[in-house]
Amino acid sequence: MLGETKPLIVKRDLYADPAFPAADASIFFDYCTPLAQFRGEISWLRPQDICSTPRLFSNNLQDVQVKQGILGDCWFLCACVALQKSKYLLNKVIPPGQPSWTDESYQGCFTCRVWQFGHWVEVTIDDRLPCLGGKLCFSQCQTEDLFWLPLLEKAYAKVHGSYEQLWAGQVADALVDLTGGIAVRWTLKGPVRNTEKEKTGMVLEKGVFRRLMNLKEQCVISCSVLNSRQGASELGEFHAFIVIDTLNLSEVSGKEVFLLRIRNPWGRRCWKGPWCEGGQGWSQLDPAVASELLAQAQEGEFWVDEEEFFREFDEITMGFPISEEGHLQSLYTEKVLYHSQNLFGSWVRGLSAGGCRNNSSFPTNPKFW
Repeated sequence: MLGETKPLIVKRDLYADPAFPAADASIFFDYCTPLAQFRGEISWLRPQDICSTPRLFSNNLQDVQVKQGILGDCWFLCACVALQKSKYLLNKVIPPGQPSWTDESYQGCFTCRVWQFGHWVEVTIDDRLPCLGGKLCFSQCQTEDLFWLPLLEKAYAKVHGSYEQLWAGQVADALVDLTGGIAVRWTLKGPVRNTEKEKTGMVLEKGVFRRLMNLKEQCVISCSVLNSRQGASELGEFHAFIVIDTLNLSEVSGKEVFLLRIRNPWGRRCWKGPWCEGGQGWSQLDPAVASELLAQAQEGEFWVDEEEFFREFDEITMGFPISEEGHLQSLYTEKVLYHSQNLFGSWVRGLSAGGCRNNSSFPTNPKFW
């Protein structure tokens, strides 16, 4: 019957992954690193031990909002939004038809796919997840009985060697890993703030920016803050956000205002500017419009205008759209890109092994034009 809850399948011999065990070594690699402070406190629980009716997915979009835990992997969570925008990508990364907790064939394991070095790699994990006090301590969905996100995060951590290896990364890298496509990053500001050069650059970039925002339904748009600063925000530093919506409106005075709705993976609002709840910006709009837009902002979301956006954020990152047939599309024309070419390089210690962009040696990595 529709809505009927199936009983959970209880088995004694559930899969335990020997390559990524339920142990400290899968969480951190050094006792001096941030997550090491939780050693001895983290327990590993399967979804049926965390809640009574675990599910993999939900058809309700409000349920699937990503929420960051104590791990600094906002960059990965922003990229996961790509799977919510594309059924093709979701099925590619988390193959459908896998037995879950109410199925007779459930074995306590799941398989995900991650794009690595030019092809999709299957990663099988057990479904034991790190918890503090009986609750998930890393990523989770807004609705706590959904488990596709923490399971995918575990598979991604396995690829990298441990959960802590996901601490601080680049949205562009995660977008490539979860889509098999291309990601592009733009700087919104020059290295010196409040200069005439920056002001001119901001005006020039806004024209391209408006066109790119039209693709918000087809691809992930992430914005990042690199340095904290005083002002209307509490955005933190080295933190990534997701652009959920954009609107071009007219104020009561007739002046145009371009608004962006931003989601913070922390799951809490962190904005005190003119367009925060109760802010002065809303008085410039028709009251009915203002009320409707405020109601649209879910937990962890806030509105900013274009001027604030360019002032407060340092970068935007976008993944190229991918059609439901799996074809890569141009970010600028939306035409299907049929031609592809593989270029191979290698990392050589001391020569071209520069690491990620967080390292000063990053420019020594192989480059392709």
